[in-house]
Amino acid sequence: MLGSTAFIFYRAYASYEDLSNPLISRVRNRAEAPPLPAVPSVTLIVAAMNEIDVIDQCVASMTGSDYPDLQVIVVDDGSDDGTRQRLRELTALHNFTLVEMPRRSGKKRALVAGLRHATGDVIAFTDSDCVLAPDALRRCVAALVAHPGLGGVSGHARALNADATLLSRIQDTWYEGSFRMSKAAESTFGSVTCVSGPLAVFRRDAIWNYLPVWAEDRFLGAEFKFATDRQLTGYVLGQKWVGAKLKAQHAGSPFLAIDHREREWAVGYVRSALVWTVVPERARPFLKQQVRWKKSFIRNLCFTGTFMWRRGMGPSVLYYGHAIWVIAAPLMAVRHLVVAPLAGMWLLTGLYLAGVLVKGGVWGAAYAVDNPGDPRWRYRPLMSLISSIGLSWLLPYSLLTVRRGIWSRSA
Repeated sequence: MLGSTAFIFYRAYASYEDLSNPLISRVRNRAEAPPLPAVPSVTLIVAAMNEIDVIDQCVASMTGSDYPDLQVIVVDDGSDDGTRQRLRELTALHNFTLVEMPRRSGKKRALVAGLRHATGDVIAFTDSDCVLAPDALRRCVAALVAHPGLGGVSGHARALNADATLLSRIQDTWYEGSFRMSKAAESTFGSVTCVSGPLAVFRRDAIWNYLPVWAEDRFLGAEFKFATDRQLTGYVLGQKWVGAKLKAQHAGSPFLAIDHREREWAVGYVRSALVWTVVPERARPFLKQQVRWKKSFIRNLCFTGTFMWRRGMGPSVLYYGHAIWVIAAPLMAVRHLVVAPLAGMWLLTGLYLAGVLVKGGVWGAAYAVDNPGDPRWRYRPLMSLISSIGLSWLLPYSLLTVRRGIWSRSA
């Protein structure tokens, strides 16, 4: 595990470059994609369901972007807490298109319904509990313009409510490391495996034909409502190998009126594109979020895992190495925290916990280097303990309940 961490750190620090900088070395255009216009039109979309407490600041940050050619779409997915009425009021204050779903349909279906109104060369997504920096969208689009081989890029997320509780402070340091290190390392290979929901920006031609299969994604015989960002990223990463088959499932859809060629897109990460998201402040919502994420991991492993090896050795090591660790984590927890103590092997338990803390300390040190003077680095080892001792147990539960669940972002 420490060896894997060292590899991630090496790639993140030695090789990563912010893709919004036009002076950096160019991303290899394996996709053989035509360049975008110098200032492409952009559609920025969000789907909201019962977000009355945060929808004002989300919409204000979307319409407050400094990008010059921007269409903003907000989809209300059957809210019943006053969000829909508030969005109607906000249309008089901000320039955006409001789409009202007649009934709750799920996040992916709501987004696709909204995208029927999209006109942009670039499609950008955010979450309804997020606040974008004014220049965040512009920086992501600059990366796509400078590097035609990029099909999509992720921004950099931190916790909007980091100071609320100890749990939110811990998550803030976790988000910083997950983006700054893990996504940066993946970006050096052009293979970021999750363009995360807080700020996900794609070329239109990289995702448009796959929106119907995304909206109606099925897993184990039932509609799968999770894996929103992971699955859409998977369609970009793997369309050279699975794209034609996916498009054939929805041949009559208006989203396939223009057939975009399947390409070997690169997917990157823009560290300077900042976005802040509300994180759970209490244990129960946090655990519910983690169950959703583990269900998304399971579904995505069964999709992206079937072709990720085709993208080369580096992406394969990062992707399958992470998958092995997630799968092994509950087994390791049982072995070291249950079986070993019952057998009187307390030294083995101690070594396991020491290894977890060492790993967390390394991530904490990286946080301190990237955020000089910020004392929150000390919370990062706590996240490693929570993840290894507590969250690892959620994988078996998520697998057993993978077909159950509703879309909810309440923190």
